[in-house]
Amino acid sequence: MQSAVSAEVNPQSKAIQVMHVTYKTRAKFEDVVSRLEAQLGRHDVLAYQELVKDPKKAKDVEKIIAAQAGSSGLMIFAIYDHGGLLTIKKGKAQNAKQYIIGNPLVAARMTEHDIGAALYAPLRMLVYQTSDGEVRIEYDLPSSLFGQFGNPDIDAVAKDLDRKMSHLVSGAIN
Repeated sequence: MQSAVSAEVNPQSKAIQVMHVTYKTRAKFEDVVSRLEAQLGRHDVLAYQELVKDPKKAKDVEKIIAAQAGSSGLMIFAIYDHGGLLTIKKGKAQNAKQYIIGNPLVAARMTEHDIGAALYAPLRMLVYQTSDGEVRIEYDLPSSLFGQFGNPDIDAVAKDLDRKMSHLVSGAIN
């Protein structure tokens, strides 16, 4: 019996070039993480989950989300203690946290032009300490991720994200 739904057997694929950014510092891991998190708000989808279903409540939703942003204009969606996970492989934890950060209002400014941009929003950032004590902060440059869409409106928002990310990291390592 054949299904009424057909799947594409030969998916399309394309290569994209992504610029990876790495910052290095001799500051203490705990201090870097503390300064980073101090600049970020906390995303709480439950605060607007019902309101977002009503187009008449758009301004209310925007106010709620805007209030969740930190001084960087960004917020934390999740923090994963990747270093803790390494206990199962190395027998001890490592200082390493992965952050999922962004701003739903910023994402909406891009995805209104191409919903495919939602694959890259929110962004990921990794903060970790190397074996010699150096702390590194790494992420993929937003303009390189979103540049694949070839849309000047998305590009403008992505360039603003580049600046926000750079400013965020500068505040964490200095």
